Amino acid sequence: MESKVLEMLVPMTLSGLKTTLTVFIVTLVVSLPLSVIVARLRLSNNKLISGLTGSYIYVMRGTPLLLQLMFIFFGFFYVPYIGFALSRSQAIYTAFILNYTAYFAEIFRGGINSIDVGQFEAAQVLALSKVHTFIKIILPQVIKNVLPSIGNEVITLVKDTSLVYILGAADILKAARSVSNVYSSFSPYIYIGIVYLLLIAVLTKLLNKIEKKFDYYR
Repeated sequence: MESKVLEMLVPMTLSGLKTTLTVFIVTLVVSLPLSVIVARLRLSNNKLISGLTGSYIYVMRGTPLLLQLMFIFFGFFYVPYIGFALSRSQAIYTAFILNYTAYFAEIFRGGINSIDVGQFEAAQVLALSKVHTFIKIILPQVIKNVLPSIGNEVITLVKDTSLVYILGAADILKAARSVSNVYSSFSPYIYIGIVYLLLIAVLTKLLNKIEKKFDYYR
């Protein structure tokens, strides 16, 4: 029985792994830089900009990602009169990016607020532009301070990719579910659990190496 389970599960898992990793990579690559921008907007002196950004963050953090996936896909897909429809993949990427941008933005906002205001004042005395000050002086320190929190969210992102099943995407969890239904066996879920653990182990090691590179700021 187990040999048949593995024979069916392995190719489906490899295929589903492409979806899992693609959602993970696209979300991370897009949401991280966007979150820095959103964090800066949230700290804006303009009350309107700060308020709108805060509302977006509140909605994204206050509602489940699963609900956001359903709303973005079914809400746009079945309302053609607004002139805009999202494919399954587009809905998945949009929901994940919007959700994780909000979470990362709050982490970066906290990191920016932790920087001594004296550094901003010193940069002004040296006639450095705000953009130069932020990118060259403030941001590297912020990244170093928030790396542990970012790392936790990155690991959560790996596990959250399993939510794409709600839209019918073929990820590794769907592979386990399909094989489990065919053979009425729970073992496929155990094997997929091991795959998730391996992915997180690799990410944890990579994140630890990145943290060590920022040790020179101590």
